[in-house]
Amino acid sequence: MAKKNVKTNAIRFIEQQKIAHEVFEYTSENGEAVDGVTVASKIGQPIERVYKTLIATAGKGHYYVFVIPVAAELNLKAAAKAVGEKKVEMLAVKELLDLTGYVRGGCSPIGMKKLFPTYIDETAESLDYFIVSAGKIGMQIKLTPADLARATKAKFASIIVSE
Repeated sequence: MAKKNVKTNAIRFIEQQKIAHEVFEYTSENGEAVDGVTVASKIGQPIERVYKTLIATAGKGHYYVFVIPVAAELNLKAAAKAVGEKKVEMLAVKELLDLTGYVRGGCSPIGMKKLFPTYIDETAESLDYFIVSAGKIGMQIKLTPADLARATKAKFASIIVSE
C-alpha cells in the first residue's frame, strides 16, 4: 500500500500561498521531539540552515514567535527589545499546544492557531533557503527566509546570544 502524503496546517498554508518549498521527513523514537542539531543530521542538511521556532511571552495576551538557528540560544534581552517589551520569557511547554496548536518539537512559525508577531534572526536574511518545522515532529519544510517572512508578516532582528 502506498504511503499517503501527510499534510500539516503549515504545509497547506504554504501551498495556498503558492510558495516554493520542499518537505523533509525523518524518523524519531516513539514520535518524541529531538533537538534541532539531530534533525539537521537526520535530514542531511547543514546545521546553519536549520532553524527552530520558540515562543516567548511578556505576560498574558503578549506572545511572540522567534525563529533562530538550531545551534543558537535566544537572547531574551535582545528579543524583548526587538518586540518593544521590558522583558520576555519562554512560554511554558504545557501552554504550547493550547496556544499554537503545535507540540514541543513540532512547532512551526507557519499555520499557528493565531498569527503572533514573528521575528526571524537576522542570520537568515542572507540565506537563499532555510529549513523550519513543518508543524509535526518528523517533518521539516525548506523555503526562503523572505517567503517565510512574507507568509508570517515576520521581521528580521538580532535576537540570538552572540559567541
